[in-house]
Amino acid sequence: MAFQVSPGVSVSEYDLTTIVPTVSTTTGAFAGVFRWGPVNYANLIGSEDELALRYGKPNANNYETFFTAANFLAYGNQLYVSRAASNTAYNAVANTGSVFSNVVIQNYNSFLNMEGNWDVAGAQGSFNANTPFIAKWVGSLGNSLQISICDSANAYSQNLPASYYPANTTYSPTNTQSTFAINVNSAVANVTTLSDNASYATGVASSLTTTFTPGDFVLVGNSTIGTQYLQVGSVGPVTTVGNYSWFNINFTNVNQLKSNYTNSANGTNSFMIRLWEYYNAVDNAPGRSQWVSDRTSNTAIADQVHIVVTDNLGSFTGVPGQILEVWPNLSRAIDAQGLQGGSIYYRDVLNQSSQYVWSATDYLGSATTNNAFPVPNVQGVSSINFIQGYDGLAESNIDIGSLAYAYDVYSSAESIDISLVLCGKSTTVGDPFGATLANYIVDNITSSRKDCVAFISPPISAVVNNPGNEATSILASRNAMRNTSYAVMDSGYKYQYDKYNDLYRWVPLNGDIAGLCVYTDTVRDPWYSPAGFNRGNIKNVVKLAYNPKKADRDLLYKNNVNPVVTFPGQGTVLYGDKTMQSQPSAFDRINVRRLFIVLEKAISTAAQYSLFEFNDAFTQANFRNLVTPYLRDIQGRRGITDFKVVCDSTNNTPQVVDANQFVGDIYIKPARSINFIQLNFVAVRTGVDFNEIIGQI
Repeated sequence: MAFQVSPGVSVSEYDLTTIVPTVSTTTGAFAGVFRWGPVNYANLIGSEDELALRYGKPNANNYETFFTAANFLAYGNQLYVSRAASNTAYNAVANTGSVFSNVVIQNYNSFLNMEGNWDVAGAQGSFNANTPFIAKWVGSLGNSLQISICDSANAYSQNLPASYYPANTTYSPTNTQSTFAINVNSAVANVTTLSDNASYATGVASSLTTTFTPGDFVLVGNSTIGTQYLQVGSVGPVTTVGNYSWFNINFTNVNQLKSNYTNSANGTNSFMIRLWEYYNAVDNAPGRSQWVSDRTSNTAIADQVHIVVTDNLGSFTGVPGQILEVWPNLSRAIDAQGLQGGSIYYRDVLNQSSQYVWSATDYLGSATTNNAFPVPNVQGVSSINFIQGYDGLAESNIDIGSLAYAYDVYSSAESIDISLVLCGKSTTVGDPFGATLANYIVDNITSSRKDCVAFISPPISAVVNNPGNEATSILASRNAMRNTSYAVMDSGYKYQYDKYNDLYRWVPLNGDIAGLCVYTDTVRDPWYSPAGFNRGNIKNVVKLAYNPKKADRDLLYKNNVNPVVTFPGQGTVLYGDKTMQSQPSAFDRINVRRLFIVLEKAISTAAQYSLFEFNDAFTQANFRNLVTPYLRDIQGRRGITDFKVVCDSTNNTPQVVDANQFVGDIYIKPARSINFIQLNFVAVRTGVDFNEIIGQI
């Protein structure tokens, strides 16, 4: 019982229900060249659609990388993706007309380190950013962005004075009129001379041209014939003749009111209202937040701002002008919070939540509420395009260092749980055999962690447009790689359709081979072989770059390369299940390697609960009772043929106990997959007794 100082009742609880947990075996990991997203940071992706949304659609510079990941996701729904980028990849920046140098922000931490001090070295370069907004990630996709800001009620919606209407002008619903002339009448009080009239008219017209921004809507018509929304395409220059000035508004659509639209001279029967381009994406005009209203009675202070991020060129969505994000009712008050708490300061919201833009500097003029919050520095409506984004090096020439940094996020088993590591395109920069990246992954991830397997394809040059020399080239690549049971190599590339660009592409097979392991885990267990006609069928394949025949398959297989073969009428299948371990043993098979990864990961996780307990017969018996049912279950599911668990005084000797150690020996007889089938057909004479000849041949 527990020790007590004074009389009382002590209640103790002992939990002896601990079991060996189920561990993940279907999670993949991959790094490569993508067009968008954080660099050297792993995100879990669940589908090809999500991959395209978060990392950009493929182009000629990264299609092997993209489709390796997409092919894996065709079999499973858990893939960590880390983006690699060279230090020549730049962020797009908002084009405010200022002069600025190239900007490099590769991940969120590098932005936080540089915010407020732009004249410092970035994570991958140095810059002086003289711009208020920066694309969230490096790459030319950022050039497709546009940010539109509305920070006043007048900018949101504006009723134009009657004297500015195109007076006594008739627009027929049957013509293709798409231009309105805004006339400024000089007959204004307190203007005494013709020159004053002309000066006044010109000044008002020039001021009005800035009221209209391309993309804005103009509501025209009257209460009798109805109204129509016309979108501004462009605004013409001011023209002045005598004491009259005017300018043209060109619309993207035409006047189609149900009857003639005639403005009267005094404007009493017609009207014109200018509306912000994205007026219908928010519920109201920007005004005063509740936070500011509760803290100041100055009604001149209107702190709210609406921000809309759009796909101006259509590079993200395929639809030019498509809205990507809407951030309504944000505040210019640095300390402002929403009704449910949390910052609504526009820079905080963009930097913490936007998927597309950073707020680098204070564009709108901000202050804390308790610091005499100023009258708004109203920008009106600002629509700013982004420029200068650049992708950097392509997958064909990116340096191994940039790829290594991207893969390093998977180096620690304590930080991220993965089981399958995809190599993607074998880089041949400085290495014609394409072995450098594969060896880096094996040395620094799979062999180091010992809980995952790498999947590798030969370089594209080994199998595409290399007729008759494919096997020799593949083996040259294989011989430059590590001898390890923590890696699997396939025989090449497949031809598949690229729906994003309406092309056919050559793509490495390692994404598919890793995907077959996921499929095998789903329909069976990790200790089943992913090869063959039952579980080894390759998806999304038009043809193979190299379809090895029997002689070549024999050569490849004895060198631990798994052939992928197309059989007429039976599809394309993985036709081997070897690891890259050349030493003959149980671990030269994929299913055995993965069996032991599962056992080691699961049992070691359960064994952590024996840490800091006493190393005595009770703890040893608990360990045996913990592991034995788990292994018995694996045996029942055909993963092992027999096992034995030893954890007692025979291996936990006094010397082991005194060293504060604990030993559990687990002996496993793994089940073996069938690789070779021998069928003997024996013809016998009539009248022969089969029992006499069975076993004699």
